[in-house]
Amino acid sequence: MTGLSWVLLALAAAGLAFGLWQWCQRRQAIRQLGAMLDRAIAGGFAEDRFDETELSALEAKLARFLRGSARAQKTVAGEQAAVKALIAHISHQTRTPIANLLLYASLLAESDLPPQQREQAQALMAQGEKLSFFIQALVKASRLETGIIVPAPVPQPVEPLLEEAVGQEAHAAQKKSVTLQAAPFAGTAAFDPRWTAEALGNVVNNAVKYTPAGGSVTVCAHMLEAFCRVDVADTGPGIPEEEQGEIFNRFYRGVGTRTAEGLGLGLYLAREILALQGGYIKVSSRPGSGSTFSLYLPRA
Repeated sequence: MTGLSWVLLALAAAGLAFGLWQWCQRRQAIRQLGAMLDRAIAGGFAEDRFDETELSALEAKLARFLRGSARAQKTVAGEQAAVKALIAHISHQTRTPIANLLLYASLLAESDLPPQQREQAQALMAQGEKLSFFIQALVKASRLETGIIVPAPVPQPVEPLLEEAVGQEAHAAQKKSVTLQAAPFAGTAAFDPRWTAEALGNVVNNAVKYTPAGGSVTVCAHMLEAFCRVDVADTGPGIPEEEQGEIFNRFYRGVGTRTAEGLGLGLYLAREILALQGGYIKVSSRPGSGSTFSLYLPRA
């Protein structure tokens, strides 16, 4: 071999060695980054490199990010706890005055009053009942969030649950000329009858409330592999896509529904009740084409 060939061979060998070294360094850096992320996920991350390498600088940045995230999470958790405590306190303190208000309004409405005053007493009674409903919703939300109430699911037929939800809203639907019906269903699922009826009732109530006169609301169930899916389908105005991820949040009111009565707690309570039983709720909707809310109840 000529001298030039030897030089080229040496350069090729050096290039290959350098490439292997770079590959090994990159793999080692990836492993170290993976180990850092594993420690961060486990909550035990701490800096252990104090030098001038890029990996040490990255460790310092990750440590600052995690400390900032922990402080922000602690602040948010404290604020949420304060809000929950305030709601629970207000709910507890207002129950007795509201009960007294309803009692005296009822006695006043039953008295011998002129027609105009009788209408005023009945209006007072209606507003008191509305306020009582709102307070009860706040109490339920507070008790579910604090763990005072824990649903106890047991296997049982689903059809009575559907019939109860339809029966509760039958008068409101008839008053609005909305067709409300439940399809027959022979399957079973595991759920707490009282609290699941509350969840489904909230969804059916919303469907009837937002479906215009002449529309329809249908409640039916389908058996899946691991869940029993209960669908509440309406012919209402539908929900914009940008709002569908928000409607299950506490106190959220959609842009097109803020003129209607309500606190924005019904769907939130439904989501919490189902989650505590191992289930969940989803919505499928397009503006102008109605909505279908699907409640998933575990089969076992």
